[in-house]
Amino acid sequence: MSPVNCDPSGLRLIFRALRHKNYRLYFTGQSVSLMGTWMQRITVGWLVYRLTDSPFLLGVVGFAGQIPTFFMAPLAGALSDRWNRLRIIQVMQYLAMAQAAVLAVLVLTDVVTVTHVIVLSVVLAVVNGFDMPVRQAFTVEMVDRKEDLGNAIALNSSMFNAARLIGPSVAGILIATMGEGICFLVNALSYIPVIFALRAIKVPPRRRPHGQTHVLRDLKDGVSYAFGFTPIKYIILLLALISLVGMPYQVLMPVFARDVLHGGPHTLGFLVGASGVGAIIGAFYMAARKSVRGLGSMIPVMSGLFGVGLIAFSLSPNVWLSYFFVAVAGFGMIVHMASSNTVMQTVVDDGKRGRVMSFYTMSFMGMAPLGSLAAGSLAGTIGAPYTLAMGGALAVVGALLFARKLPEMGKAVLPIYAREGIIQEPGLGIQEGTQFNLPKRRG
Repeated sequence: MSPVNCDPSGLRLIFRALRHKNYRLYFTGQSVSLMGTWMQRITVGWLVYRLTDSPFLLGVVGFAGQIPTFFMAPLAGALSDRWNRLRIIQVMQYLAMAQAAVLAVLVLTDVVTVTHVIVLSVVLAVVNGFDMPVRQAFTVEMVDRKEDLGNAIALNSSMFNAARLIGPSVAGILIATMGEGICFLVNALSYIPVIFALRAIKVPPRRRPHGQTHVLRDLKDGVSYAFGFTPIKYIILLLALISLVGMPYQVLMPVFARDVLHGGPHTLGFLVGASGVGAIIGAFYMAARKSVRGLGSMIPVMSGLFGVGLIAFSLSPNVWLSYFFVAVAGFGMIVHMASSNTVMQTVVDDGKRGRVMSFYTMSFMGMAPLGSLAAGSLAGTIGAPYTLAMGGALAVVGALLFARKLPEMGKAVLPIYAREGIIQEPGLGIQEGTQFNLPKRRG
């Protein structure tokens, strides 16, 4: 594997996507909203575990809060290639705000039950099932220069994980001092800035596909395209595996915080925050890159690092070592995700972008609930540490299998990058393409 294309001068380019007004508005509003989102995520887990003392029910809530995404995302992707993506995102923000407000009222009035949490988690998952693939596809519309797309994707990750760092830490303090209800209320209010920001964004009308094909036909065409194109297919499959066996560590965090590390809500908040520290370092690392060189080979390396971090975290008896190892896992996961997202967005046909990004969302968010349910059940039988160690080991195996497919993927990507002007020499040897180790874009 050749050296990664990141040098000191690249640090000046970390925030270059913010030069675009629409993206700057989106970034500012979403940064506030995501802190509330992460407060709610961590609070739901703590609330359920306080009410039930059941790792299995933690898994059930995690499953209920994500499985609808698996079914809704493909339809949302097909519709986003037809409809106004900005309008869809705006509507979804109003619905998510209403969900958080209802949950806040139930908790503050002390009538909340696990059934309430499960039902409202399903509601939010349906909203996210529409919102996430559309949001992924909409990123390209907010940047005027396509070469800034990779930077915008990396900044999205940095924004997500900065909130992941701050939100859970604040939630841990608020839970300990004021209770869970206030966290849900703060999340509801946090949607106000992003709604105003989205209303201020102005994008030119997007060309709609010609003809009157049925939406199900569009969906079928999207499936054929995504799983018939080698790079997209393998990226989706690896991300699905990582989400299935690795991402459930978030659901088991309350178990590690209270029963393994013998802490409380502060420990839970700092564990999730430490994962956010690693992830935000990874996001800025990606944002400092100036081109797509080396991203193909980075995908298996970073997914393997994520697995190793999970294994080490699962075996750690010390809280400070646990913070470190979960940060390593967070770094590996976010670089893997950002690399995968960037490669997919740079090779996909514009007319199928929404559908392909819906499969990205399915693999990331749709498989995680299945893993959460399995992890919750398994943790109740063999314990959370062994459950997480098994997941980390499977992630490493998946990374090794993916690495064997790099030569095949490089052959498919190289002609596209040559046609798009991303590479300088269309006649590059296959060895360059095997690791997606492509030259810098001209200009």
